Amino acid sequence: MKLTKPEADLYVPDGRPASDALALTTHLAIGAHQDDLEFMALHGILECFRRPDRSFAGVTMTNGAGSARSGPYAACSNDEMVQIRVAEQREAALIGGYGCQIQLMYSSSELKNASNPGPVNDLLEILSLARPQVVYLHNPADKHDTHVASCLRALAALRRLEPAARPSRVLGCEVWRNLDWLLDEDKQVMPVDDRPNLAAALSGVFDSQISGGKRYDLAVQGRRLANATFFESHEVDRHSQLAFAMDLTPLVADSSLDVAAYTTSLVDRMRDDVAGRLARMSRGV
Repeated sequence: MKLTKPEADLYVPDGRPASDALALTTHLAIGAHQDDLEFMALHGILECFRRPDRSFAGVTMTNGAGSARSGPYAACSNDEMVQIRVAEQREAALIGGYGCQIQLMYSSSELKNASNPGPVNDLLEILSLARPQVVYLHNPADKHDTHVASCLRALAALRRLEPAARPSRVLGCEVWRNLDWLLDEDKQVMPVDDRPNLAAALSGVFDSQISGGKRYDLAVQGRRLANATFFESHEVDRHSQLAFAMDLTPLVADSSLDVAAYTTSLVDRMRDDVAGRLARMSRGV
């Protein structure tokens, strides 16, 4: 496998060749930053954990140099943060039983540069070897520019695959904007209440962020708990934690679809639902 950055990090927890590990992949997640995979693609990690017939692989696009930091990490340089965050991501892969973890080591500015061919070429190389059945991405309505760039580069790579090699399911997951605003029929609902100890361990690995001033571990768990409780108003909870995703499979199956138009059509559906409910209740129907 030839990747653009010489410092790109390939880690296979069980020690087998990376190409062999990728060939076993059934579920693959592509995230912008270290810890994004564990927050947005926990469903895939749990689906594969200690399953002989399934294997999870993770791809992290950036190097972590621009991470927010305070407390014990306040004095760390960008180079030191890169080393810390790469090590944390490797530790998460070990704990989560990933088949393979790849860190492509782009800067955020490199990833956001749409004319830079490196990210798409790297992802195409990985996807061609892995041929996963399910792919987890950031969702295109996320409010973090680097997350949206990661999503767009991944969609570009997926669309370059031969149709027979494309995954059967592509999910745009919530991180820097939740997806409870989607209509229920538009939500991809992912139960994530199995093995809460594993979820806590995966979140807790990223000490540079948690002790450094961002309680992502608590925030993500709170979102999952809220999703489960507020998902259905007239039934008791079926799950204690849920994650929501946007179905991006149509964007991969049909490369002619415009990503922005597809995304905003879901926003329009929510708008119409709000307007319609207000109209009905104003009439007393």
